[in-house]
Amino acid sequence: MAKQPAPASGEAFQRFKADLRSGRLGNFYVLYGEEAFLREYYVNQITQKLAAGPAAEFNAHRFRAEDLTPQALSDAIDAMPMMSERTLVRVDDADLFGMPEDLRRQYVRILSDIPEYCCVVFTYDTVEFRINGTMKALAACFREKAQIVEFAKQSERDLSVWIARHFRAHEKSIPDDLCRYLIFITDGMMTTLQGEIEKIAAYSQGSAITRGDIDAVVIPALSAQSFDISDAVIKGRFDVALVKLQELFAMQTDPIAILGAIGAQLRRVHYARAILSAGRGQKELMDLTGLRSYPAGLTMSAARTVTDRFCRAALELCLQTDVQMKTSAGDAGQLLELLIVRLAQEAQRD
Repeated sequence: MAKQPAPASGEAFQRFKADLRSGRLGNFYVLYGEEAFLREYYVNQITQKLAAGPAAEFNAHRFRAEDLTPQALSDAIDAMPMMSERTLVRVDDADLFGMPEDLRRQYVRILSDIPEYCCVVFTYDTVEFRINGTMKALAACFREKAQIVEFAKQSERDLSVWIARHFRAHEKSIPDDLCRYLIFITDGMMTTLQGEIEKIAAYSQGSAITRGDIDAVVIPALSAQSFDISDAVIKGRFDVALVKLQELFAMQTDPIAILGAIGAQLRRVHYARAILSAGRGQKELMDLTGLRSYPAGLTMSAARTVTDRFCRAALELCLQTDVQMKTSAGDAGQLLELLIVRLAQEAQRD
């Protein structure tokens, strides 16, 4: 069964999808966003529509940023299609807004007059796409001539549907709560989820996926492991927190990254405490932090068991540890272990 992406949202995406479905693609697209799986899926769909025939190698032109020049782009756009109605020109990770003014002017001229037989697609993966409004001519060119489509991280609901569909392709079922758990421990990126679904389906012996199946083969993302550490500290399970920390050390995770993740989760707990004190609930936490419902629910539960005093003390300890890591010659791993001890002591005071 062919792998299908989860649905995206937004007017630009819906227009783009309608163009693709009808076969009436425009002649200038910008595809960007952190959800690489979804973005690449649709780039491949464009390629199949426009340049998959017997003369594909003549009708498809692809440039990386380091290969791109105004003359090369102009020549590719002007090349007439062979045994096809249209040509495709793909440009990857080219930051035109970061180029000198004389080059920007040339690209404005080229991209403002793309022939109907050509479709130009700019994709952004390792380079951030952002229109710089101070560069008025180039900004106007992109805004007026291009269809700009962002592929952001998908919602928990859409991802759950997509996960369940992929497990059905393996003749497996998975309940919604485990879909949300899988999203949480993988950080919800579709490229990661695709590989994890394959592993879980191959490992599972039954027709229904269990949490044991997931835990047996999935290595949690740093964000999920940092939640486990902070949650263990809050619950007074100092030994569990240290074991989780040692697991991260064994994976050679950067101590500063670990500290950042732990600090970020403790900040979210602090926000949740403030939200609870104001008589508000989980939705406000999700709106404030961008958390999906599963981790937001866990964070609200953790916040109900701590005091404002602990939250303030925990954040102060994280800040002190960050300063020590960056300014002293002390062992970063030992500083993290000391942080866990001190956090546990603060939790016990409540």
